[in-house]
Amino acid sequence: MKTLAIILLIYLLLKYLGRILAPILLKRFANKMQDRFQQQFNQQHQNPQNPPQQEGKVTLEKTKSSTKTKSDNVGDYVDFEEVEE
Repeated sequence: MKTLAIILLIYLLLKYLGRILAPILLKRFANKMQDRFQQQFNQQHQNPQNPPQQEGKVTLEKTKSSTKTKSDNVGDYVDFEEVEE
């Protein structure tokens, strides 16, 4: 009986503390995430990789060309007809 009372008391204590501490912990977590996003946003706008260009100016950027070569030896083409049974 004493063990059951202790378990019930611990359960109620955790439930009460959870109601008090959960909003505080969630608010702290949300503030941390907001600060992280703010830092990332500031970094992207203060140090852009590609500086803004004048309006109407067009530039073409080439990507690395593929090193794969097309192989002509891919096999034989087999034409088939569907047969109904």
